[in-house]
Order: sequence, then C-alpha cells, then structure tokens
Amino acid sequence: MSILTHDFDRSFGAERTRRISEAREAQLKHIALQAFGLLAMGSVLTALIALRTAIYVWHLPA
Repeated sequence: MSILTHDFDRSFGAERTRRISEAREAQLKHIALQAFGLLAMGSVLTALIALRTAIYVWHLPA
C-alpha cells in the first residue's frame, strides 16, 4: 500500500468521523435542553404545590 493512498484514506475517514460526531453532539445538546426544560417545569410545579399546601395549612382553624 502506498503512503500517499494510505494518507488519503486516513484523512477522508477522519473527516467523516468528525461529521458524525458533530451530528451526535447536536442530538445530545437537543436531548439535554429537553431534559433541562422538563426539570425546570417539574421544579415550578413542585413549588406551586408547596405554596398551595402552605396556604391550605395556614387557613386551617387552630
């Protein structure tokens, strides 16, 4: 195998691998943003439930 051919194939493969990893990175960023949004909504919902419970307990007759 010629050194020129080997080097040509190697650079081609490296470029292809990088393109795949960029697509994978974009997919992982999208999943991470969705997870962050879900956790943020969950924490807001938890805070609203806690506030409603505190108001309910506050208005209980002593």
